[in-house]
Amino acid sequence: MDLVGILQDYGFPMFAAVAMAYFIYFIYTFITTEIKVKLGQASTVLIALIDRIRMLDNDIIRLKAKVKTAIELKENLEKKKSHRK
Repeated sequence: MDLVGILQDYGFPMFAAVAMAYFIYFIYTFITTEIKVKLGQASTVLIALIDRIRMLDNDIIRLKAKVKTAIELKENLEKKKSHRK
C-alpha cells in the first residue's frame, strides 16, 4: 500500500498516531543507547573531579595550619627577642 491509500483507508489521525508512536520509540532507543552511556561516563568524570576537589581542600587546610604555625612561631620569636633586650 502506498501512503495515499493508507490515508484514505484509515484517515490522517490514525496515520499521525502511528507516526507519533514510531517517533517515541525512536527517541526512547536513542536515549537508552546513546545518552545513558554518555551520562555514565560523565558521572565517572564527576566523581573523579569531586575527589580532586576534596584532596585540594585538604591541602588548603594543611597549608593554612602550617601558615598559622609559622606566624605563631615568628610572633613567639619576636616576643623572646623583645624580652631579652
